[in-house]
Amino acid sequence: MSSPSKRREMDLMKLMMSDYEVQMVKDNMSEFHVKFHGPKDTPYEGGVWKVHVELPVNYPYKSPSIGFINRMYHPNVDEMSGSVCLDVINQSWSPMFDLINVFEVFLPQLLTYPNATDPLNGEAAALMIRDPEKYRAKIRECVDKYAQAVSLEDGGSDDNKVTKGGGFGGGGATPGQTRWSATGRLRPRLCLLVCVA
Repeated sequence: MSSPSKRREMDLMKLMMSDYEVQMVKDNMSEFHVKFHGPKDTPYEGGVWKVHVELPVNYPYKSPSIGFINRMYHPNVDEMSGSVCLDVINQSWSPMFDLINVFEVFLPQLLTYPNATDPLNGEAAALMIRDPEKYRAKIRECVDKYAQAVSLEDGGSDDNKVTKGGGFGGGGATPGQTRWSATGRLRPRLCLLVCVA
């Protein structure tokens, strides 16, 4: 079995050699951005997102932290912070998974099959259930406004990026925030939050 640092290097090289564009954030191999294209046959098709990835010291035994930098309208993505609620990353992560799994399987599946029963974005979840056509139209509107390749290359406007405060253009979600459960009681949020410098 290889050491976590060798596995980190191997997984990152595998991702860089794939079809994904990867930009290192720092001079180490633990923090980088990946250009992610919306899955075909979904309202996200044609959109391009910059995803912030941070690998913990004990990766692959601990899951990577991931978050969207430009806005994403989805029930399981906090629109203000970019944090992603994905069981396989938050709770079911296994060292058998790698970064290719995240970008070729986990994120495309999340965008194709959202879970409206456990949302980070309650408005998106409610709209998805109440009016699927308006929900798809809202996604397309956000894709057209925030997820075009040109906005990633020039950094986009401040309204399009996650900031140190955890939101787009300032203010927003913070680590450890809570949400209401179906019983009406507050419960801690178990989802990832990535704050981008």
